[in-house]
Amino acid sequence: MGKAAALCSGSTRGLVSLLSAVPCLACHELPGSGRRAMSNEAAAATGAGSRGGGGGGGGSAGTAPAAPGSDTYKGWLFKWTNYLKGYQRRWFVLSNGLLSYYRTQAEMAHTCRGTINLSTAHIDTEDSCNIVLSNGGRTYHLKANSEVERQRWVTALELAKAKAIRMRNNQSDDSGDEEPASQSDKSELHGTLKTLSSKLEDLSTCNDLIAKHGAALQRSLSELENLKLPAESGEKIKAVNERATLFRITSNAMINACRDFLDLAETHSRKWQRALQYEREQRIRLEETIEQLAKQHNSLERACRGAPGSAGSTGTAKGSVQSSKGEASDEDEETEYFDAMEDAPAFITVTADPKHHRRSGSNLSGASEGHPEDWNLEDSVFESSNQSSYNESCKDLLPKKRRRTRIPDKPNYSLNLWSIMKNCIGKELSKIPMPVNFNEPLSMLQRLTEDLEYHELLDKAVKCESSTEQMCFVAAFSVSSYSTTVHRTAKPFNPLLGETYELDRLEEFGFRSLCEQVSHHPPAAAHHVFSKRGWTLWQEITIASKFRGKYLSIMPLGAIHLEFHSSGNHYVWRKVTSTVHNIIVGKLWIDQSGEIEIVNHKSKDKCQLKFTPYSYFSRDVPRKVTGVVSDADGKAHYVMSGTWDEKMECSKIVHSSHGSTSSEGKQKTVYQTLSPKVLWKKYPLPENAENMYFFSDLALTLNEPEERVAPTDSRLRPDQRLMESGRWDEANVEKQRLEEKQRAVRRRREAEAVEALEEGGMGRDGCGMGWRGCRGENPAGFGEEGPTPHHLCPRAGKDYEGYIPLWFERKVDPMTGELICAYKGGYWEAKDKQDWSVCPDIF
Repeated sequence: MGKAAALCSGSTRGLVSLLSAVPCLACHELPGSGRRAMSNEAAAATGAGSRGGGGGGGGSAGTAPAAPGSDTYKGWLFKWTNYLKGYQRRWFVLSNGLLSYYRTQAEMAHTCRGTINLSTAHIDTEDSCNIVLSNGGRTYHLKANSEVERQRWVTALELAKAKAIRMRNNQSDDSGDEEPASQSDKSELHGTLKTLSSKLEDLSTCNDLIAKHGAALQRSLSELENLKLPAESGEKIKAVNERATLFRITSNAMINACRDFLDLAETHSRKWQRALQYEREQRIRLEETIEQLAKQHNSLERACRGAPGSAGSTGTAKGSVQSSKGEASDEDEETEYFDAMEDAPAFITVTADPKHHRRSGSNLSGASEGHPEDWNLEDSVFESSNQSSYNESCKDLLPKKRRRTRIPDKPNYSLNLWSIMKNCIGKELSKIPMPVNFNEPLSMLQRLTEDLEYHELLDKAVKCESSTEQMCFVAAFSVSSYSTTVHRTAKPFNPLLGETYELDRLEEFGFRSLCEQVSHHPPAAAHHVFSKRGWTLWQEITIASKFRGKYLSIMPLGAIHLEFHSSGNHYVWRKVTSTVHNIIVGKLWIDQSGEIEIVNHKSKDKCQLKFTPYSYFSRDVPRKVTGVVSDADGKAHYVMSGTWDEKMECSKIVHSSHGSTSSEGKQKTVYQTLSPKVLWKKYPLPENAENMYFFSDLALTLNEPEERVAPTDSRLRPDQRLMESGRWDEANVEKQRLEEKQRAVRRRREAEAVEALEEGGMGRDGCGMGWRGCRGENPAGFGEEGPTPHHLCPRAGKDYEGYIPLWFERKVDPMTGELICAYKGGYWEAKDKQDWSVCPDIF
């Protein structure tokens, strides 16, 4: 018994001593001097490579030595770029299993030219000085100055590769979950600990049973030992008794070790959770810091190009920029190009002290309901005009008809986008059969009418006596038409040829609008709006669209005309390009880019508006719009600023001067302005707009059923109505039927045109100038320099499909010299009489 107890008491220490002699398999450490010898050998190899890893001009002077046992290695190598430039000298850095290179050592602070992961790379040596690194589709051809230097690099690369492979294997054995610890992870951890506790209770129960039965066994053995048995039997019974005692002690030690293991696991689990959470927070902070540094670096570069300063500092800054540009021509095939930054603004705005400036003849206060004539911060002329005037107009012009405030929620239909889009690359969008899943329950004619949502801006512009002040409101109106597109990524229905849409708000808001689809290929819509408050607007918009795989470009072609009745001011402008991004992958978003030039053809005033495209590296606010309003002599009067999705402001210019010339050779103008005033501000979206296609209050009423409209009105289109009701499958079937019906009508028109040509070149309307080209006398001046297509003939009035517009006619615009579709009258008279005999059956 004594010998057994002594053996058992020392068994734990002996077991620990035995385990401590086993080498650690996780880190491959060897006990004793063997491990130290291996570490010293590796450190010596790494240190030797660090000391001789190349230098400036191929030597080793530029190499940064690594710490003993470290895998960091730096030095100069020659890298193959292309057949024109051959090998180029580059600075390489080996760290943490990654080999990165830079053009210069200074570039390590901001620009990495390329990186290759050694854990999956293949290292090969072509000759005495060359090294080939390949990783998937990327291959680096490197050359050292000597064979000794190449061998040092190969040794360092092999050691780094081995360590990277070990790190990757260790990480793959772990959970690898990089997401923040969620409630489910915590519950899983507690569940595991609870299971371990229950198993520990089972072990305790088994230990109690073992102790109970072991004690009984020992008593039985003691009783046998007291019996008079042969000497040999007594010795055997004594040995069995000692073994039973040893078994009981071992089982108790096992239970205690399990309990200690559970306590340690629970303690260390909490420590690991805190450490992991800390590392995640540090990673997020690091990512934010890097992003901010990238933006600041880009801003400093832009400021360096255009900032004025002393001759010495300016020369240094320009020299550094030019040198960097000179090195840019030395780029190799791995250079990554980013989207170009937008041009710097052509002017700079500085706010002046309003106490020292008067308005001197400006009548904008008259347009804003008689505020004081001083333009100062407390005046808020534009802002009060935009808010109080609108509220008062809403009280005075409450709609007599109650309009709807919601539509059925959009159903959740899944759709394989790539299966539809993969055959559309390079084609015009209007020629692609698209399901209604990509649409919103509005036609393009209704979207065109939606530009009138902020018509009160034109009502205010009527009151302006100054043409430049009136131009400010017209410019704000031109920008406001894009505010509905920020969330509207769905495509409107393509109108059928001859389809119309009316919006009669004469009694409610003082205007009535009419749209007609006058051409199908290319799609073109004519629009005419008359307001009894003193303005008329008309336009013919042709949509040209191209699908480029990653994005969709929509280019509206055609001019917008706005004329004020009392003053005779006639404004003309064109729309900018709309781009839909992330067509295949990612969340759809829309951006507007380009310039709008608004011209008053009577006074020759102009307004140049620039829509800045979105750039990740820009410090400007997204969707920014800036512009300047100038008179016929080119003198600037107002500065326009804002965003096309939120608001537009106007600042009166009190003084202008020319600033320094930027690095691009452009001379900036510095405008000293008074405090800005709000001209236009976007209305908030209705409640639950995200489930109603992000429609505005006006858009919700556009497709509301109305009586006494023309049989060609978009409200009566069956596929659009079915989609709005949520019956998309039926809407797709109906859409295909309508499109096939339209194709049949087009084929019939073409056959009639060919028949008329064969009978003597007479068009269906008696043009007498033929189908393929105009011949003979042309009162509008066409045909003087050659044949003119028949769809441009003002006497024919057709597009190339032979369609004659119902309520519009083609004529030459005296302002632009272009052929446009202008309203010829008769629609509202036909509506009063309910005489729709001229309307074709298109539905």
